[in-house]
Amino acid sequence: MLQLIEHFGSGEAAWKADANELRGLTWLGEGGERLLEWRSRVRPAELWNKLTGAGVGVLLFSDPVYPQELKYIYNPPPVLYYRGSLEYLANLKLAVVGTRRATAYGLRVAHSLARELAEQGVTVVSGLAVGIDAAAHRGALQGKGKTIAVLGCGVDVIYPRQNASLFQQIVREGLLLSELPPGTPPEKHHFPARNRIISGLGRGTVVVEAGERSGALITADFALEQGRDVFAVPGPITSLHSRGTLNLIKQGAKLVTGVDDILEEYLPGYGPPAHSERKEGTGGLKLSPTEEKVLAALGDVPSTVEELAAAVGLPAREINVALTFLELQGLVTRMPGGLYSRC
Repeated sequence: MLQLIEHFGSGEAAWKADANELRGLTWLGEGGERLLEWRSRVRPAELWNKLTGAGVGVLLFSDPVYPQELKYIYNPPPVLYYRGSLEYLANLKLAVVGTRRATAYGLRVAHSLARELAEQGVTVVSGLAVGIDAAAHRGALQGKGKTIAVLGCGVDVIYPRQNASLFQQIVREGLLLSELPPGTPPEKHHFPARNRIISGLGRGTVVVEAGERSGALITADFALEQGRDVFAVPGPITSLHSRGTLNLIKQGAKLVTGVDDILEEYLPGYGPPAHSERKEGTGGLKLSPTEEKVLAALGDVPSTVEELAAAVGLPAREINVALTFLELQGLVTRMPGGLYSRC
Protein backbone atom coordinates (compact mmCIF):
# COMPACT_ATOMS: atom_id res chain seq x y z
CA MET A 1 0.00 0.00 0.00
CA LEU A 2 2.81 2.42 0.82
CA GLN A 3 4.30 1.83 -2.63
CA LEU A 4 0.95 2.75 -4.18
CA ILE A 5 0.73 5.92 -2.11
CA GLU A 6 4.26 6.89 -3.09
CA HIS A 7 3.52 6.17 -6.76
CA PHE A 8 0.27 8.15 -6.92
CA GLY A 9 1.12 10.82 -4.36
CA SER A 10 -1.69 10.15 -1.87
CA GLY A 11 -4.01 7.43 -0.65
CA GLU A 12 -6.98 9.13 -2.28
CA ALA A 13 -5.24 9.28 -5.65
CA ALA A 14 -4.28 5.60 -5.40
CA TRP A 15 -7.87 4.67 -4.56
CA LYS A 16 -9.23 6.62 -7.54
CA ALA A 17 -6.53 5.47 -9.98
CA ASP A 18 -7.55 4.31 -13.44
CA ALA A 19 -8.08 0.55 -13.61
CA ASN A 20 -5.86 0.11 -16.66
CA GLU A 21 -3.06 2.04 -14.97
CA LEU A 22 -3.28 -0.20 -11.91
CA ARG A 23 -3.17 -3.32 -14.07
CA GLY A 24 -0.11 -1.91 -15.81
CA LEU A 25 1.94 -1.69 -12.61
CA THR A 26 3.89 -4.93 -13.00
CA TRP A 27 5.53 -4.60 -9.57
CA LEU A 28 2.07 -4.69 -8.02
CA GLY A 29 1.44 -8.22 -9.29
CA GLU A 30 -2.01 -9.55 -8.36
CA GLY A 31 -2.40 -6.69 -5.89
CA GLY A 32 -3.88 -4.49 -8.61
CA GLU A 33 -6.74 -6.90 -9.30
CA ARG A 34 -7.36 -7.37 -5.58
CA LEU A 35 -7.54 -3.61 -5.09
CA LEU A 36 -9.97 -3.22 -7.99
CA GLU A 37 -12.14 -6.04 -6.64
CA TRP A 38 -12.16 -4.51 -3.15
CA ARG A 39 -12.85 -1.06 -4.61
CA SER A 40 -15.95 -2.42 -6.35
CA ARG A 41 -17.40 -3.59 -3.03
CA VAL A 42 -16.39 -0.85 -0.59
CA ARG A 43 -17.98 2.56 -0.23
CA PRO A 44 -15.48 4.74 1.65
CA ALA A 45 -18.12 7.10 3.08
CA GLU A 46 -20.21 4.20 4.38
CA LEU A 47 -17.14 2.50 5.84
CA TRP A 48 -16.04 5.73 7.53
CA ASN A 49 -19.49 6.25 9.08
CA LYS A 50 -19.51 2.67 10.33
CA LEU A 51 -16.09 3.07 11.96
CA THR A 52 -16.78 6.42 13.59
CA GLY A 53 -20.15 5.15 14.79
CA ALA A 54 -18.32 2.35 16.60
CA GLY A 55 -15.86 4.81 18.16
CA VAL A 56 -13.00 3.65 15.93
CA GLY A 57 -10.63 6.20 14.40
CA VAL A 58 -8.31 5.77 11.43
CA LEU A 59 -4.76 7.06 11.07
CA LEU A 60 -3.17 7.03 7.62
CA PHE A 61 0.57 7.06 7.06
CA SER A 62 0.23 10.54 5.57
CA ASP A 63 -1.65 11.98 8.57
CA PRO A 64 0.30 14.61 10.56
CA VAL A 65 -0.41 12.77 13.82
CA TYR A 66 0.76 9.38 12.51
CA PRO A 67 3.55 8.33 14.92
CA GLN A 68 6.82 9.66 13.56
CA GLU A 69 8.71 6.79 15.21
CA LEU A 70 6.87 4.26 13.03
CA LYS A 71 7.53 6.05 9.75
CA TYR A 72 11.17 5.01 9.77
CA ILE A 73 10.90 1.33 10.69
CA TYR A 74 10.96 -1.49 8.16
CA ASN A 75 7.45 -2.21 6.84
CA PRO A 76 5.57 0.52 8.74
CA PRO A 77 1.80 -0.02 8.99
CA PRO A 78 0.12 2.11 6.29
CA VAL A 79 -3.06 2.33 8.37
CA LEU A 80 -3.61 2.33 12.12
CA TYR A 81 -7.04 1.88 13.68
CA TYR A 82 -7.48 3.28 17.17
CA ARG A 83 -9.75 3.80 20.14
CA GLY A 84 -8.91 6.31 22.84
CA SER A 85 -6.89 9.50 22.78
CA LEU A 86 -4.13 10.21 20.26
CA GLU A 87 -2.53 12.79 22.55
CA TYR A 88 -0.45 10.04 24.16
CA LEU A 89 1.43 9.49 20.91
CA ALA A 90 3.30 12.78 21.42
CA ASN A 91 4.87 11.75 24.75
CA LEU A 92 8.14 9.96 25.34
CA LYS A 93 7.16 6.32 24.91
CA LEU A 94 8.82 3.16 26.23
CA ALA A 95 7.74 -0.43 25.65
CA VAL A 96 7.47 -2.74 28.67
CA VAL A 97 7.00 -6.38 27.70
CA GLY A 98 7.49 -9.92 28.93
CA THR A 99 6.19 -13.43 29.23
CA ARG A 100 2.55 -14.44 29.57
CA ARG A 101 3.66 -17.06 32.12
CA ALA A 102 4.88 -14.46 34.58
CA THR A 103 6.01 -15.15 38.12
CA ALA A 104 4.91 -13.07 41.10
CA TYR A 105 8.34 -11.42 40.95
CA GLY A 106 7.91 -10.49 37.29
CA LEU A 107 4.41 -9.09 37.84
CA ARG A 108 5.59 -6.96 40.76
CA VAL A 109 8.55 -5.56 38.83
CA ALA A 110 6.51 -4.84 35.67
CA HIS A 111 3.81 -3.05 37.66
CA SER A 112 6.32 -1.05 39.69
CA LEU A 113 8.51 0.00 36.73
CA ALA A 114 5.50 1.01 34.62
CA ARG A 115 3.97 3.00 37.48
CA GLU A 116 7.21 4.89 38.12
CA LEU A 117 7.72 5.55 34.41
CA ALA A 118 4.18 6.91 34.15
CA GLU A 119 4.74 9.14 37.17
CA GLN A 120 7.60 10.75 35.21
CA GLY A 121 5.38 11.43 32.19
CA VAL A 122 6.40 8.42 30.10
CA THR A 123 3.71 6.66 28.05
CA VAL A 124 4.02 2.90 28.56
CA VAL A 125 3.50 0.74 25.46
CA SER A 126 2.68 -2.96 25.64
CA GLY A 127 0.54 -5.65 24.05
CA LEU A 128 -2.37 -6.29 26.48
CA ALA A 129 -1.42 -9.96 26.86
CA VAL A 130 -1.88 -11.70 30.19
CA GLY A 131 1.13 -11.62 32.46
CA ILE A 132 3.78 -8.91 32.15
CA ASP A 133 1.91 -6.85 29.54
CA ALA A 134 -1.22 -6.51 31.66
CA ALA A 135 0.81 -5.72 34.78
CA ALA A 136 2.64 -2.96 32.87
CA HIS A 137 -0.61 -1.40 31.63
CA ARG A 138 -2.11 -1.50 35.13
CA GLY A 139 1.00 -0.01 36.68
CA ALA A 140 1.00 2.89 34.22
CA LEU A 141 -2.67 3.61 34.89
CA GLN A 142 -2.16 3.41 38.64
CA GLY A 143 0.68 5.91 38.28
CA LYS A 144 -1.91 8.34 36.87
CA GLY A 145 -0.10 8.09 33.56
CA LYS A 146 -0.99 6.90 30.10
CA THR A 147 -0.58 3.63 28.30
CA ILE A 148 -0.87 2.37 24.72
CA ALA A 149 -1.95 -1.21 23.97
CA VAL A 150 -1.02 -2.55 20.52
CA LEU A 151 -3.31 -5.42 19.58
CA GLY A 152 -3.00 -8.51 17.42
CA CYS A 153 -6.69 -8.22 16.51
CA GLY A 154 -9.18 -5.46 15.74
CA VAL A 155 -9.53 -2.63 18.27
CA ASP A 156 -13.15 -3.68 18.79
CA VAL A 157 -12.19 -7.24 19.74
CA ILE A 158 -11.52 -7.92 23.41
CA TYR A 159 -8.65 -10.38 23.68
CA PRO A 160 -7.79 -12.05 25.95
CA ARG A 161 -11.20 -12.10 27.62
CA GLN A 162 -9.73 -12.01 31.13
CA ASN A 163 -8.41 -8.53 30.35
CA ALA A 164 -11.85 -7.17 29.44
CA SER A 165 -12.00 -4.60 32.26
CA LEU A 166 -8.43 -3.47 31.51
CA PHE A 167 -9.33 -3.18 27.80
CA GLN A 168 -12.23 -0.86 28.64
CA GLN A 169 -10.12 1.18 31.05
CA ILE A 170 -7.50 1.75 28.34
CA VAL A 171 -10.23 2.90 25.93
CA ARG A 172 -11.22 5.51 28.54
CA GLU A 173 -7.79 6.51 29.84
CA GLY A 174 -5.27 5.46 27.20
CA LEU A 175 -5.06 4.32 23.59
CA LEU A 176 -5.70 1.08 21.71
CA LEU A 177 -3.91 0.63 18.37
CA SER A 178 -3.98 -2.02 15.66
CA GLU A 179 -2.99 -2.25 12.00
CA LEU A 180 -5.76 -4.84 11.57
CA PRO A 181 -9.27 -3.74 10.55
CA PRO A 182 -12.05 -3.81 13.16
CA GLY A 183 -13.59 -7.22 13.55
CA THR A 184 -10.33 -9.06 12.82
CA PRO A 185 -10.04 -11.99 15.26
CA PRO A 186 -6.77 -12.78 17.04
CA GLU A 187 -4.66 -15.18 14.98
CA LYS A 188 -1.30 -16.61 15.99
CA HIS A 189 0.55 -15.06 13.04
CA HIS A 190 -0.71 -11.56 13.90
CA PHE A 191 1.33 -11.25 17.08
CA PRO A 192 4.93 -11.30 15.80
CA ALA A 193 3.98 -8.55 13.31
CA ARG A 194 2.24 -6.66 16.12
CA ASN A 195 5.49 -6.74 18.12
CA ARG A 196 7.33 -4.60 15.54
CA ILE A 197 4.81 -1.81 16.23
CA ILE A 198 5.29 -2.09 20.00
CA SER A 199 9.06 -1.75 19.68
CA GLY A 200 8.75 0.83 16.91
CA LEU A 201 6.64 3.17 19.03
CA GLY A 202 9.06 3.10 21.96
CA ARG A 203 12.39 4.86 22.24
CA GLY A 204 13.43 1.72 24.10
CA THR A 205 12.06 -1.70 25.02
CA VAL A 206 12.21 -3.06 28.57
CA VAL A 207 11.97 -6.86 28.81
CA VAL A 208 10.94 -7.65 32.38
CA GLU A 209 10.75 -11.43 32.34
CA ALA A 210 11.10 -13.88 29.45
CA GLY A 211 11.97 -17.51 28.90
CA GLU A 212 14.24 -18.64 26.11
CA ARG A 213 11.39 -18.83 23.58
CA SER A 214 9.21 -15.98 24.81
CA GLY A 215 7.52 -13.75 22.25
CA ALA A 216 8.93 -10.78 24.15
CA LEU A 217 12.33 -11.66 22.68
CA ILE A 218 10.86 -11.08 19.21
CA THR A 219 9.99 -7.57 20.35
CA ALA A 220 13.56 -7.09 21.61
CA ASP A 221 14.93 -8.30 18.25
CA PHE A 222 12.72 -5.82 16.41
CA ALA A 223 13.92 -3.05 18.74
CA LEU A 224 17.54 -3.83 17.88
CA GLU A 225 16.76 -3.90 14.15
CA GLN A 226 15.03 -0.54 14.51
CA GLY A 227 17.99 1.00 16.31
CA ARG A 228 16.16 1.29 19.63
CA ASP A 229 17.51 0.66 23.12
CA VAL A 230 16.94 -2.68 24.81
CA PHE A 231 16.77 -3.06 28.59
CA ALA A 232 16.41 -6.28 30.57
CA VAL A 233 15.53 -7.03 34.17
CA PRO A 234 17.67 -9.76 35.76
CA GLY A 235 15.96 -12.65 37.49
CA PRO A 236 17.01 -15.74 39.43
CA ILE A 237 19.54 -17.82 37.50
CA THR A 238 17.52 -20.90 38.48
CA SER A 239 14.30 -19.58 36.91
CA LEU A 240 13.31 -20.74 33.43
CA HIS A 241 11.30 -17.52 33.14
CA SER A 242 14.47 -15.42 33.37
CA ARG A 243 16.67 -17.23 30.87
CA GLY A 244 15.66 -14.94 28.03
CA THR A 245 16.33 -11.74 29.94
CA LEU A 246 19.64 -13.03 31.29
CA ASN A 247 20.70 -13.89 27.74
CA LEU A 248 19.77 -10.37 26.61
CA ILE A 249 22.00 -8.92 29.33
CA LYS A 250 24.88 -11.16 28.24
CA GLN A 251 24.36 -9.91 24.69
CA GLY A 252 24.59 -6.26 25.73
CA ALA A 253 21.13 -5.17 26.86
CA LYS A 254 21.24 -2.60 29.63
CA LEU A 255 20.66 -4.21 33.01
CA VAL A 256 17.74 -2.71 34.94
CA THR A 257 17.71 -2.74 38.73
CA GLY A 258 15.29 0.16 39.04
CA VAL A 259 13.50 2.82 37.04
CA ASP A 260 16.50 5.17 37.34
CA ASP A 261 18.49 2.89 35.00
CA ILE A 262 15.90 3.62 32.30
CA LEU A 263 15.01 7.26 32.90
CA GLU A 264 18.60 8.50 33.01
CA GLU A 265 18.87 7.53 29.32
CA TYR A 266 16.04 9.81 28.22
CA LEU A 267 15.44 12.61 30.71
CA PRO A 268 18.31 15.14 30.76
CA GLY A 269 19.39 15.94 34.28
CA TYR A 270 17.28 13.16 35.73
CA GLY A 271 18.47 11.89 39.09
CA PRO A 272 16.95 9.52 41.63
CA PRO A 273 14.49 11.45 43.81
CA ALA A 274 15.36 12.03 47.43
CA HIS A 275 13.84 9.41 49.71
CA SER A 276 10.51 10.40 51.12
CA GLU A 277 8.06 8.47 53.20
CA ARG A 278 4.71 7.53 51.70
CA LYS A 279 1.98 9.67 53.20
CA GLU A 280 -0.23 7.50 55.30
CA GLY A 281 -3.94 8.15 55.02
CA THR A 282 -7.10 6.16 55.56
CA GLY A 283 -9.65 8.89 54.95
CA GLY A 284 -10.68 8.84 58.61
CA LEU A 285 -11.53 5.13 58.59
CA LYS A 286 -11.14 3.20 61.82
CA LEU A 287 -8.87 0.24 61.10
CA SER A 288 -8.20 -2.78 63.25
CA PRO A 289 -4.61 -3.44 64.39
CA THR A 290 -4.31 -6.21 61.79
CA GLU A 291 -5.60 -3.96 59.00
CA GLU A 292 -3.17 -1.22 60.02
CA LYS A 293 -0.27 -3.69 59.95
CA VAL A 294 -1.24 -5.04 56.53
CA LEU A 295 -1.64 -1.55 55.07
CA ALA A 296 1.72 -0.51 56.49
CA ALA A 297 3.39 -3.63 55.06
CA LEU A 298 2.13 -2.86 51.56
CA GLY A 299 4.86 -0.64 50.17
CA ASP A 300 5.40 0.55 46.61
CA VAL A 301 5.78 -3.02 45.29
CA PRO A 302 2.70 -5.32 45.15
CA SER A 303 2.78 -8.33 47.50
CA THR A 304 1.11 -11.72 47.85
CA VAL A 305 -0.88 -12.86 50.87
CA GLU A 306 1.98 -15.17 51.86
CA GLU A 307 4.52 -12.32 51.71
CA LEU A 308 2.28 -10.10 53.83
CA ALA A 309 1.72 -12.89 56.34
CA ALA A 310 5.48 -13.32 56.71
CA ALA A 311 6.00 -9.56 56.99
CA VAL A 312 3.47 -8.97 59.77
CA GLY A 313 3.76 -12.37 61.47
CA LEU A 314 0.10 -13.36 61.20
CA PRO A 315 -1.72 -16.33 59.62
CA ALA A 316 -2.70 -16.02 55.96
CA ARG A 317 -6.41 -16.35 56.79
CA GLU A 318 -6.26 -13.19 58.93
CA ILE A 319 -4.40 -11.37 56.15
CA ASN A 320 -7.13 -12.36 53.68
CA VAL A 321 -9.85 -10.98 55.95
CA ALA A 322 -7.96 -7.71 56.39
CA LEU A 323 -7.30 -7.39 52.65
CA THR A 324 -10.98 -7.94 51.85
CA PHE A 325 -11.96 -5.05 54.14
CA LEU A 326 -9.20 -2.78 52.83
CA GLU A 327 -10.20 -3.56 49.24
CA LEU A 328 -13.85 -2.73 49.96
CA GLN A 329 -12.74 0.59 51.44
CA GLY A 330 -10.70 1.44 48.34
CA LEU A 331 -7.37 1.36 50.18
CA VAL A 332 -5.87 -1.60 48.32
CA THR A 333 -6.42 -3.16 44.92
CA ARG A 334 -6.17 -6.77 43.82
CA MET A 335 -3.96 -7.55 40.82
CA PRO A 336 -3.43 -10.66 38.64
CA GLY A 337 -1.27 -13.38 40.13
CA GLY A 338 -2.71 -13.03 43.64
CA LEU A 339 -0.95 -9.70 44.24
CA TYR A 340 -2.20 -6.72 46.22
CA SER A 341 -1.05 -3.11 46.11
CA ARG A 342 -1.95 0.15 47.81
CA CYS A 343 -4.25 2.52 45.94
